[in-house]
Amino acid sequence: MISLLIATLAIIPSPFSTKAQALSPDSDVGNAAAIPSGAVSVPPSSFAVLGQNATFRQNGATEHFNPTNTTPPFFQIFHPDFLSVLGPDAFVRVIAENATFASGFAFEAPIFHVQTNEIFFASSVVPPESSMTHNNRISKINMTLVEIALAQKVASINVPFETLSLPDTVQITNGGTGPFRGNLLFATRGRGTLPSALVLVNPKAPNNATVLLDNFFARQFDSMNDVKIHPSGNIFFTDDSLGFIRDEKPAPLLPSQVYMFDPQSGLVRVVADNVVIPNGIAFNPSGKIAYIGDSAAIGTDPTLPSTVYAYDVDPETFAFNNRRVFAYIDSGIPDGIEVDTGGNLYVASADGVQIFRKDGVLLGKVFIGSNVANMAFAGDGRLVVLAGTSVFLAKIAAKGSLVTS
Repeated sequence: MISLLIATLAIIPSPFSTKAQALSPDSDVGNAAAIPSGAVSVPPSSFAVLGQNATFRQNGATEHFNPTNTTPPFFQIFHPDFLSVLGPDAFVRVIAENATFASGFAFEAPIFHVQTNEIFFASSVVPPESSMTHNNRISKINMTLVEIALAQKVASINVPFETLSLPDTVQITNGGTGPFRGNLLFATRGRGTLPSALVLVNPKAPNNATVLLDNFFARQFDSMNDVKIHPSGNIFFTDDSLGFIRDEKPAPLLPSQVYMFDPQSGLVRVVADNVVIPNGIAFNPSGKIAYIGDSAAIGTDPTLPSTVYAYDVDPETFAFNNRRVFAYIDSGIPDGIEVDTGGNLYVASADGVQIFRKDGVLLGKVFIGSNVANMAFAGDGRLVVLAGTSVFLAKIAAKGSLVTS
């Protein structure tokens, strides 16, 4: 997962305005009465033609599509099926804020630990928070405090967070999932000559760490990015060259690839290649389909892929086959990816979280108005969204489909 820092934000105005309360019952996005108060409807038919004198977006990362000029955060609805994802009482709001970390305290590797009702996450993986000489940090928020604040109906919520003290084997954490065997499972980039690794961290103090994997037949991985557990119990992770590009690691010794690791036998193998910057990874609820985000457009060339690909997972070898385009991300690049029990895909992007139906149709967005690097379900209907200096909670009807072990 890549944390793309957005220095400027331009909201593209539109010659039209489509607001939820203005919808008629026969709207092509749905009945206005069913739309949550924190949502706006943007029927695709309303912007299919903008006209010769319209203002078109010139930069997909810094100019966001907000034709209703609604103040973030809110939900954008592009398809009526999004209403069943949201539910009638959906809302999105800030639950924690902090601006003291160099490039953001809440960016990557979100993991919900149900036993303690805590959400863990990593700070920014880009300089200056992460560099050849500086490790990023893991923090946690107690969701019980969030629940109390919501019940009290306070005007603004900013619950405290606690930063963990971890051993040196945890270096620039970028991906996270689990719990796995009762522990947090992190994919770390490594730093300098310190290797990239899969690391288990005890969620309880003193947060001891155990390295599961740190090499491919004695060759260092480049920069592990994201990680997920497959229903088979195998661990899959992406590995890219961004550590070198950001001057955090030496030159790559392996191609950017997707790997499978069998924690029982220690077997590690490549399951997919030909992805420029393999980033977020996820599986559909059955584990038969894999999703990989290619974040090649993170640089200065907007014509490079900003694409989520779908693959068939071989039931015996676990190789990723039959690659096809699942979706293209219109704002920035695809970062962290999650899936709900209905098979809908949640993709972190430069304007928030984009939600796609399992056939690739864009249903809607959790529009934050700034870059989101990752998100995770923290229990049923609670989507925690990491946006650098802020953590958001999107309360929706959908339930996460995440394999733990």
